[in-house]
Amino acid sequence: MDTLEKIDKLRVQRGWSINNLATEAMLTQSTLNNMYQRKNEPKLSTLRALCDAFGITLSEFFRDETVESDIDTLLNERIARLTPTQKQALLSFLKTL
Repeated sequence: MDTLEKIDKLRVQRGWSINNLATEAMLTQSTLNNMYQRKNEPKLSTLRALCDAFGITLSEFFRDETVESDIDTLLNERIARLTPTQKQALLSFLKTL
């Protein structure tokens, strides 16, 4: 799976339009539209912003996941829906474990 396909997969999993993704990643919609229309690989700074919006690291983005467990999928979907404040609270909780 190439980078654009992976971005699209993560976007669709969250039920986001390209506009939603641009908003979540604090990018312009034209940046994402151009990336898709020209089939260009995103710049590293763009990819970092996208990963932040998805709530994953670059390492997680590039990890080869041929089979993702159901629980991982569920957790990722739930975490993606959290507000930044809720994400911070969850992180604080997880650090106590």
